[in-house]
Parts: sequence; structure tokens; C-alpha cells
Amino acid sequence: MKTICVIDGQGGGIGATIIKRLRTIYEEEVEIVALGTNAIATAQMLKARANRGASGENAIMRTVPGMEVIIGPVGIIMANAMMGEVSPKIAEAVASCMAPKLLVPLSQENLVIVGASSQPLPHLLDILIEEHLAPLLGRQNTNQDGLSDV
Repeated sequence: MKTICVIDGQGGGIGATIIKRLRTIYEEEVEIVALGTNAIATAQMLKARANRGASGENAIMRTVPGMEVIIGPVGIIMANAMMGEVSPKIAEAVASCMAPKLLVPLSQENLVIVGASSQPLPHLLDILIEEHLAPLLGRQNTNQDGLSDV
């Protein structure tokens, strides 16, 4: 079973949306670890059915090195992002981790990722899962209903 780490901050809405989508498609085939920059973000991700969760700088720094895949908004690798919730130590720990990082190009920062799609979050998650996560998990691409394409 692969372990997927979802990291988010502030209200945890992006992380919760990611986890709900992962559960719809992969059900209990994957273990999902929710790491929040604060307790509210972690609680929202746990409510979305993460297997376990933790909050804060130390928890993130200690947990990410053991993860197989990391998913979250692009701000998780930017020091002082999310209104300062992503500390330089968090950004360094996530960016330095050897696990593949699947980052959603949503940011409230003064940042433009040239060439990144400005599609809504549900469409970005379809791309993230079908084109990037499914191959990492050794699965065929899935359609939006969570059924394997044949």
C-alpha cells in the first residue's frame, strides 16, 4: 500500500478536496497522511477521510521524509507562503524530500507560474491523478467516475 501525504494550511480546503477525490478513486487502496500547517487544516483533512494526521512545523519536518508521494498546493515549497504558515523549515523539508511532489498551481502569493493552467481545482485534480499519480501507483489511468479506462 502506497503512502500519500497531503499537505495544506489555512482552512485545509484544498487538502480536503484532494483527499475526498483520492478516496473516491482509490478508496482504501492507499494510506493518506494529512499534514496541516495548523490544527484546523489537519482537522478538515481528517474529516475528508485521511488515515492519520498531524499539525505544525515539527510534525511536517519529521513526517515528510518517510512519504512515498506528496500532494499539495505549490505554496508548500515556498517559505512564508499561506500568510506565513509555511515556515522556511517546512518549505525546505518538503522541497528536499526525495518523494515525488505533485503540486497544484494554486497560490494566493504574488506568484505566476508561466505555462500553468488556470483551470478550476476539480480539473487540476483530474490531471494530477490521471496523468501523474496513477502512473506512480502503478495503475491505469482512471476516468472521472473512478473506473479504469480499458
